[in-house]
Amino acid sequence: MITNRAVFHRRAITVLTLAVLLGTARSAAAENAAAEVGAAAEIRAGAIGGGVPWSSLSVEQRQLLSRFENTWSALPTPRQQALARGSQRWLSMSPEQRDGLTTRFKQFHQMSESERNALRGRWQQFQKLPPEERQQLRQSFQRFRALPPQRRQELIERWRTATPEARRQMLEHTQQQRPQRQPPMPRAPRALRAPGR
Repeated sequence: MITNRAVFHRRAITVLTLAVLLGTARSAAAENAAAEVGAAAEIRAGAIGGGVPWSSLSVEQRQLLSRFENTWSALPTPRQQALARGSQRWLSMSPEQRDGLTTRFKQFHQMSESERNALRGRWQQFQKLPPEERQQLRQSFQRFRALPPQRRQELIERWRTATPEARRQMLEHTQQQRPQRQPPMPRAPRALRAPGR
C-alpha cells in the first residue's frame, strides 16, 4: 500500500532529480515543487530545531507559500524549515531557471509510471557515484546542453539506434576525449610560505 507520505517523497525526489539532471526553474506547480523538494529532504533527514514563525518569512516567501498560511503553525518544524529554505531558493532563481524547472516538472508528470521509476533509479545510481564523477557528469551534461539543438538531436538519435557495443565504444571515446586532470602542485615547505598560509 502506498501512503500519501511515500507518494510525496517520490514526487519530491523526482523533482529534485529533474532539477539536478536537467538543469534548473514559473507556474504554481513548479513553485510548490521547489518548496516541497526542500521539505522532503528535511523530513527524510529528521531535522530538529525551532519552528519558523510565519512573520519571520519575507513578503515574497509569504506570497509564495500563501497556501500554507492558515496551517503554518501546525506544520512540523522540519517541514517549516524546508519550505522556508525551498522558497528562498526559488526566489533566488532567474526567470529562465524557473521556466526551465517548470517545463521539466510538467514533462515529468506526463511520464508513465515506469518512466518515472526508471528516472528515480538513475537518480539513485547517480547519488551513489563519487563526487568527482558526479561533477564530471554535470559538466558533460552542461556541454551537451550548450550544443545547437540540431546537433543534440543528432547525438540522441545516434545513441538510440546504436548497438550496446557501439554505445560502449562511444563512451570509451568520450572518456578519452576528456582532458586529464593535472595532479595538484605540491605545497611549499612551511618555512617558505607567506605568513597565514
